[in-house]
Formats: sequence, C-alpha cells, structure tokens
Amino acid sequence: MPELPEVETIARNLRLGTSEQPTLLGETISSGMVLWEKTLAYPSIPEFSVNITGQHIEDITRRGKYLVILMGDATLLFHLRMSGDLVVEQAGERIATHHRLLLNLESGLRLAFNDPRKFGRVWLTPNPEMVLGELGPEPLDEQFTAADFFQRLHQKHRQLKPLLLDQKFLAGIGNIYADEALHLAYLHPLMPSDMLSLQQADVLLTGIRQVLQEGILRNGASIDWVYRGGDFQNYFRVYQRTGEACFRCGTPIQRIVVGQRGTHFCPSCQLSPDSSV
Repeated sequence: MPELPEVETIARNLRLGTSEQPTLLGETISSGMVLWEKTLAYPSIPEFSVNITGQHIEDITRRGKYLVILMGDATLLFHLRMSGDLVVEQAGERIATHHRLLLNLESGLRLAFNDPRKFGRVWLTPNPEMVLGELGPEPLDEQFTAADFFQRLHQKHRQLKPLLLDQKFLAGIGNIYADEALHLAYLHPLMPSDMLSLQQADVLLTGIRQVLQEGILRNGASIDWVYRGGDFQNYFRVYQRTGEACFRCGTPIQRIVVGQRGTHFCPSCQLSPDSSV
C-alpha cells in the first residue's frame, strides 16, 4: 500500500509535472467517467458527473495517505489503498483494463485512476473534513512537537507498532516506515506506548521524520508491481530483511506478526520490553 512518501511523490509529480508529463495545475475538467461504481464513495455517479464538469484544478496536495485535488468549490480525494495509482495520459488512448475512474481535461489530457485490486476509493465533496476529519496529526508538521507526541502516546496503552499504523493517531505511516522508524529509535514494536519517556518519544518522532523525509527524497519505495518509480527499498534497514545482518550490530533481523502485519526488527538493538519476545 502506498504510504505517505509514495502519495507525496504522486501529488508532487501531478502538481509540478515531470519530464514525461506537464503539471495539472490550471487544468479544467471537461468530463468525468466512473468505470467501476464502487470506486466512487461519494457522491452518486450522476451527481459526480454533473459536479466534476468544469472544475478548475487549483492545487494538488496530500493529507495522510489521501491525495487531495483542490478545485473551485469542491475537493477531490483519492485513497489509493492496496494498488491505486494516478496516471496522466492522452484522452484518446485506449482505456486500460484496470482504469476505474477517468477525468478528461480540456487540454486533451486525461487523469486516470488505475486500481487493479479495486480497493481504492474516490470522494468529490465541498467539505473534505467529512473524510479527513478523524485523521491524526501530520508527522512532518513542524507545529507537532515531541511533547505533543509524548502526550498522545501516554493517552493510549497500546503496542507501538499497531499504534503507529492507526491513522487516527498519526496520519500517513504504514508498515514500511513504522518498522524503519522503530529501528532508528531503538524501540521494540511491542513496547507499550505509555512506557516511553519524553526523550524516547522525541527520538521516535525524529526517527519517523527521518525515514519519511528520506522516503520522499527517494520518491518512495518500489517493492512490488503496484507502485514503481522510487528506490527507497534499496535503503531499508530492517523491512523485508529477515535473516540479514543489522547494519548497526550484525544481529540477524527477525520478523514477527503484530496485528496481522509482518513486522521486522533487530532483537539486539530493539530489546523486548519484557525480554520474552
């Protein structure tokens, strides 16, 4: 699943353009087409078709794992889920097998939402908070301090790894970047959140920001056929490195399952809170 750095990369490419595609800022949407009805979470397909027509793209950004397209009087939200991607192409091209929603642009381009596994969702709403309102703080927000993070950690009594994946607790972190950040912070994924000291919370927040910023710098991680283009996978410290040596101490990386998610850590650098795991 694309996480914060991957979604940030997609938003940046659509906003600024690349060597292969122009920016979409300033484009006007001439029509929209829903090809898989469950892709559109809100509103109804007829309402979508009417309300999307004539919308002017003013900005493209991100909130957590959501890609956000800001328009004149509405906001278009995409959650990519397991396999979603946004593709800019010529409007006259053959519609690809896994395209689920199309936005035709007056310039002759087309923005296609491609989603092989069909889990992605799209919203068109005048009130984006109806979707984004319950998300936790942005980890890269400079206004979000270590003291704030410490307080939120101590309001819960949960294991660190599943808590970091909870989008209501902190927005944008997924499996890859949680494992990488916990390793940087020398914290075991099963450590209870309310056991952390203020210093440990500071170190963990610093680690989260470091791996996210590094991921953005490297255009995200490309680890399967779903998301391609980044190379952060070549710099993983623990994720998907089961049995390989920890770069800090040489101990083989271990993999356990936490909350049904594969979790990678160094048993020497990240000591278990009860020494029994």
